[in-house]
Amino acid sequence: MYAIIRAGGKQHKVAKGDVIEIEKLSDGTETIEFVPLLIVDDKGKTRSAKKDLDAARVTGTVVGQTKGPKVEVFKYRNKTGYRRHQGHRQKYTTIEISDINLKGGRGKKVTAEEGTTDGA
Repeated sequence: MYAIIRAGGKQHKVAKGDVIEIEKLSDGTETIEFVPLLIVDDKGKTRSAKKDLDAARVTGTVVGQTKGPKVEVFKYRNKTGYRRHQGHRQKYTTIEISDINLKGGRGKKVTAEEGTTDGA
């Protein structure tokens, strides 16, 4: 089973046990929940409708904080003395995906093996 989540303005394809880097989040949180945009279960059934994904959650735990590579911006114009130098280093949060939960419309749990909702 895998899910597509949105974090930091980007979309990530995640499965249970994956480790991903997203743009930096606040330091105080240990676990993070994402609302998935799309879920594909083990049988290949795709869930993308709003009613199917309202209660679905992707849970992850924060592993650590890292920094990305240095990006240097240098502007130069010949024979005029014009030089501009700027640098940037993006900060990232490393997250391990611990669980992908599918839940039915009325709080009933849906398993990937069943592929249907209970009581919906």
